[in-house]
Amino acid sequence: MELTDLFKDVKDGKIDIETAEQHARGLGFVSYSDIAKIDSHRKCRTGVVEAVLADCKEPDDVVEIARVMVSQSKRALITRVSEKHFEALRAAFREDEFEWNSRSRTVVVHDGTHAPATGGVVGIISAGTADIPAAEEANVVASEMGCETVTVYDVGVAGIHRLVPELQNLKSKNPGAIVVAAGREGTLPTIISGLVDVPVIGLPVSTGYGAGGKGEAALMSMLQSCSTLAVVNIDAGFVAGAYAARIANMIASAGAGCKQEQE
Repeated sequence: MELTDLFKDVKDGKIDIETAEQHARGLGFVSYSDIAKIDSHRKCRTGVVEAVLADCKEPDDVVEIARVMVSQSKRALITRVSEKHFEALRAAFREDEFEWNSRSRTVVVHDGTHAPATGGVVGIISAGTADIPAAEEANVVASEMGCETVTVYDVGVAGIHRLVPELQNLKSKNPGAIVVAAGREGTLPTIISGLVDVPVIGLPVSTGYGAGGKGEAALMSMLQSCSTLAVVNIDAGFVAGAYAARIANMIASAGAGCKQEQE
């Protein structure tokens, strides 16, 4: 149970204050065996969903951690899912509780409810088709944080004319932040940052080869951006999506507050 649900139950008279206090004291974390302490309060505390990084974890442990997360928070996001993890999760949850994104290698399991919409809008752009997996990880995370996402893929600098109409359409959606994923020389984020009036997060991708390959040239290029640009680590789609969603959600929340004051 999250704090918002707890407060609602108190308001509706479903539980008394003493019971609510007992629940609140247990909201910090939930232990699973001796290997995981699940931070069920993280989204309420920070605005960022807790995710299970499947990489380097046993499939059975990932399944059980996901079960605990769903019981506590109604949803669980699992990233960097291998074939073994996928098979274990698919066998453990019903089809209507299971969402698989093959491009981003993410799984969302849930109790049948949807992530509540916040009103935030996040743009997700990839320079090339090969950069889509990292962009899609950002997309999934931002969506799980309640944002509407607008995706624009394969508009890199080798054919920059492709970007112009797509960027105009994206700007018309009033995004609070934009994630731009690019590998190889990583030029696209700095270009886009010079064309829009919202924060841009550069997501370097480990495409490219030879000298400066595996995302290194892209990372260095973004860090040396002339236009204002925030940069995350190579292939860090989760971080890029979470950062963009936090910005977009803060803007949406502030806008809703101003509207209420005017009314």
